[in-house]
Amino acid sequence: MSTGTSDQITTAITIPIEDPLKAKVNQMSDENFLSNTATDRIDIKRVRYPHCLVWTPIPVLTWLFPFIGHMGIARTDGVIRDFAGPYYVSEDNMAFGLPTRYLQLDLNRISMLGSSTNIRTVWDKAVEQASDEYKKRMHNLCCDNCHSHVAMALNTMGYDRKQTYNMVSLTFWMFFCGKFVNFAGFLRSWIPFLILVGIVVTITVVTKLQT
Repeated sequence: MSTGTSDQITTAITIPIEDPLKAKVNQMSDENFLSNTATDRIDIKRVRYPHCLVWTPIPVLTWLFPFIGHMGIARTDGVIRDFAGPYYVSEDNMAFGLPTRYLQLDLNRISMLGSSTNIRTVWDKAVEQASDEYKKRMHNLCCDNCHSHVAMALNTMGYDRKQTYNMVSLTFWMFFCGKFVNFAGFLRSWIPFLILVGIVVTITVVTKLQT
């Protein structure tokens, strides 16, 4: 009878331990991308629309074509910048009156971060770069207008991983997705058009009844 010696094999398991300092840094970096609900709150009375696209009707033009109006873009502090005329980009004084519609965008969908980790800085820088560029441009109602100014800002920051925004896409985006600031904003946007439609319908009906 033989006596065997069994070898004991010990397997070492290494459990990775995360560096607390590194984890804290990563957490702080991630927080830069999160919206602050306190500072992002829309204040209609003070005309503050943080990181929003804003829209207001243009007399006569919007009455005939309700999807056409004047557009601006607000910084993260809510101050509106809009291409208001030749070589002029207004600040906190929107052309054609106060906004009647707005579309608040998600800061977390900005893709062109560059060297900055602060998402608000990226948004504001893109808005100001577009504004500085349009201060050098002639206003053209059909080709290079307020919508083009907003489109340049969105393309510069790469919002939603796109750089193809233009006046047409922004027009219909606001028309179908924009929210009215209040009921008065709804009336300002639609009443003139509805009155004109009513007049045309009335004239048409009366004319047919007389024939």
